[in-house]
Amino acid sequence: MGAMQLNFQIMPSERELAARYLGSVADEGRTPSVVPLSLRLHDRMEPLEAQWRALEADNNLSLHQSYDWCHAWAETHACKLLIVEGFVGGKTHLILPLEIKRHGPVRTARFLGTAFSNINTGLYTEEFRFLAAPPRLRQALEQARSQFSRYVDLFMLEKVPLGWRGETNSFADLPATLNQNAAFQLELFEDFERTLAQVNAKRRRKKFRTSERRLELLGGYEHVVAENAGDCRALLEVFFRQKAARFDTMGLPDVFRNVETRNFFRTLVAVPAVDGNYPLQLHAVRLKGENDGRIVAIAGLSRKGDHVICQFGSIDDTIAAEASPGEFLFYLAIRKLCGEGVRLFDFGIGDQPYKRSWCTIETAQHDLLWPTTVAGTAIAAVHRAKAGAKRIIKQNPQVYAFLQRLRSGKTEFIRTEEAD
Repeated sequence: MGAMQLNFQIMPSERELAARYLGSVADEGRTPSVVPLSLRLHDRMEPLEAQWRALEADNNLSLHQSYDWCHAWAETHACKLLIVEGFVGGKTHLILPLEIKRHGPVRTARFLGTAFSNINTGLYTEEFRFLAAPPRLRQALEQARSQFSRYVDLFMLEKVPLGWRGETNSFADLPATLNQNAAFQLELFEDFERTLAQVNAKRRRKKFRTSERRLELLGGYEHVVAENAGDCRALLEVFFRQKAARFDTMGLPDVFRNVETRNFFRTLVAVPAVDGNYPLQLHAVRLKGENDGRIVAIAGLSRKGDHVICQFGSIDDTIAAEASPGEFLFYLAIRKLCGEGVRLFDFGIGDQPYKRSWCTIETAQHDLLWPTTVAGTAIAAVHRAKAGAKRIIKQNPQVYAFLQRLRSGKTEFIRTEEAD
């Protein structure tokens, strides 16, 4: 495909604002009646790296569309890329990093690595937010539908919050269905005690002290944050083993078992932190004394700006289960992050009791479904029906637990929280 350009026109109603944002004022102060937005479709990431990294610097855009996250996925998976670039006057204002998945003859474009993402926004500038305000973007896409249909039947942009941190997503006007899972967050303050006060500080501190005493009885502990490449890789391999054992105990498929998935996380954890940001950093609780070196809990955290996401976690429940090492590690990590400028700790997508016990924010997410062909319309209808059925099932704990038990050895019907 190389780079294919699609052109269409968007007509803002507030011409003066468009001129101010997009720099399109003519010499004599005249404002043009039309502001053109062009799209290029790419099948490679590398030519866009500079523009990509400039866009991802926006604090409120998701880490899951960052260059390092997407490049790690593309590098470790045999996927067909479709990178949508929107530009005005030679400046890039939009990047949607997608991969095309085939189900028979139907081609579906999804965010790169969406199976392991917790929140997706796309990447765009403040200018694009204005330019694409409803209903402009949808109207513009309708103009280009036949051109898009040469490459894809359905755009399925999953796990998109229509509103996020006080801003409306630029794609919120597209047809959408509610995702079966919400995401859960805790606001952080520089003062850890103020942070804890949101979630019953007295009870939380008591639980922490109880866990700490139990770990001290095992010889003590230390909070480890892997920094060098060897430690990062070693902790990640421990996580894979712990998670495999946990899934086996629960009679569930191990979503981290295939080589491509493991290599994706191995690639991420090898990317060094830059200006305090990191695509994957591993925290752990490591025992001392007679159990010296034993890892009883691991959490994989990602940071972009003031937002930290817990990507995954695991425990060794053969030695310190009564100490609740997983929640103990969250306490340690959140306490540390409060003093490092983090203002939002994200437990990720999927409803679990421990998340509700920590979190004060529940973020609904949507799957945006924009078909370009009749076949895409049919697949979109099927996806809506499946999402609705999953929501109903997950709202009934007894039915959900029963179906999870039936799923042993299966991978596609209903994803567990560990996978989400």
